[in-house]
Amino acid sequence: MKYAYWILSLLLFTSCSSVRAPNRSIQSESATQPIASTSTVEKSASSDEDTYQRIDNILTKAVEDGDIPGAVALIAHQGEVVYHKAFGQADNTTKRKLETDDIFRIASQTKAITSTAVMMLWEKGLFQLDDPISQYIPEFGPAMILDSFIEADSSYLVRPATSQITIRHLLSHTSGLGYGVIDGDQRFKKIYAKAGITDLFTTENISIGESVKKLAQLPLHHEPGERFTYSEGLDVIGYFIEIISGQSFDEFLRQHIFDPLKMDDTWFYLPDSMHSRVIPVQQKVNGTWERYPITFYDPAYPMKGAKRFFSGGAGLSSTSADYAKFLQMYLDGGTANGHRLLSRMTIRTIMANQIDDSWGDGPKHYGLAFGVVNDHGEAVGGQGSKGTFDWGGYFNTQYFADPQQQIIGILMKQTQGTDSDDTGWQFRQAVFSLF
Repeated sequence: MKYAYWILSLLLFTSCSSVRAPNRSIQSESATQPIASTSTVEKSASSDEDTYQRIDNILTKAVEDGDIPGAVALIAHQGEVVYHKAFGQADNTTKRKLETDDIFRIASQTKAITSTAVMMLWEKGLFQLDDPISQYIPEFGPAMILDSFIEADSSYLVRPATSQITIRHLLSHTSGLGYGVIDGDQRFKKIYAKAGITDLFTTENISIGESVKKLAQLPLHHEPGERFTYSEGLDVIGYFIEIISGQSFDEFLRQHIFDPLKMDDTWFYLPDSMHSRVIPVQQKVNGTWERYPITFYDPAYPMKGAKRFFSGGAGLSSTSADYAKFLQMYLDGGTANGHRLLSRMTIRTIMANQIDDSWGDGPKHYGLAFGVVNDHGEAVGGQGSKGTFDWGGYFNTQYFADPQQQIIGILMKQTQGTDSDDTGWQFRQAVFSLF
C-alpha cells in the first residue's frame, strides 16, 4: 500500500499573465461547439468571487515564492469554463509569460485516454477484459515471476506464475509488470535497463510494438492480479489497440477520440506550427528555475526524433482546454458534439473498484483508468464528492472531475524535482469550496 501511495504522490507533482474564456462551453449532450475564446473571466451564478481570488493568490504566491515557475488553472462547472488563467512564466530562461493555450507534456494523463480507446473497442465485442494478453501478443507467453536477482550482472532467476496477465490486469496496474527507470524496486530498474526497455517517452527510433515485445520477455513483480503495481501496462494496451483496430495507435486516437472531441492541440508528436507553444520542463538549480537537461529522456521529445513511439502510458502533450473536453465527455455520460464515445454502463465499469482492497482504507480506489474517491475520501474532505475521478502526470500536471457536482479542475505545470509545491492540494481544496 505504501508503494501505491508513493506512486500517486510522484504523479501528482504566479503575476497573472493571461485570462481567457468565461462560461465557455466544453461539450455536453446539448452543446455542439468546442471551447471558444473571449477575454475576461466572469462570475457565474454558482461561484464565489472570493474563492476565485483565493486561487489567484495561491498561484501568484507560489510563483513569487519560487515554488513553481508558472501554472495554468482551469475550472469548469456544468459544462462551462468559469475560470481559466495563466500565472508566471513558460520559460524562465527567455522570460516568456505563460499563456492559457500553451502545450504541456501530460505524461501519465495519457493513460486515461488510452483506457478510453480500448474500452471503445471492448464495446464492439472484439475481446473480453479477462482474456489473456498472450492471446493477442504471443510474445508474452506463460507469465514468469522474479525469483532471485544477481546484482553482479543484473541477471535473474524466475518461477512460473499460476495465472496469466489479462487485459483487465494491464488497465488496473495489477499485471505485475514494472516501470523501469521509475520503478520502486531497484532490481527492476536494472533488469529493464539491461533489456533496453523504453520506459516513458523517447526520441529514439523504436515503435511501441518493438518495446512491448521486449517487455513481454521479462519477469513480473508478482502474480497477475495479486496487487497494484504501477507499470507500463498502458503501453502494452496501446500496442494491443493497434493489433485489434488495424490502425496505428496515434491514428486511432485522432479518428475516434481527438477529432470527435475537437481536441486539436493533443498529439504524441506536435506539428511544427505548435512548437512555439510547448513550454520547457524546468527544475530549480541554486534557487533559479532552469531548463531540465537531457537525462534518460530528451525533454524535447514531443518535437524531435524518430517520432515513432506512441506511448499509451505517457506519450501525449495537450492543453488544459483540450483535456477539459475529454473529462467533460465522461461527465456527459460518454457523449460529445453529437458523438457517443462510451456508454454510461461502460463508464460505470471504468469507475468501479478493480483492485479490491489493495489500497486498504485509503481515500480512493482504482478503476480501469482513474483513481476514484470513495466514502472515506469524501469524509476526509478536499477530495470532492464520492465518485470524483482523477490522476496526474510525471511533469507535475493534475486533473479531477466530480460527476455529482459537475466540476472539472485542471492544473498544468511542467517541472521536475520540486519539493515545496503545495499548489496541487490547495487548488483542489479551493475548487471544491466554490460549489
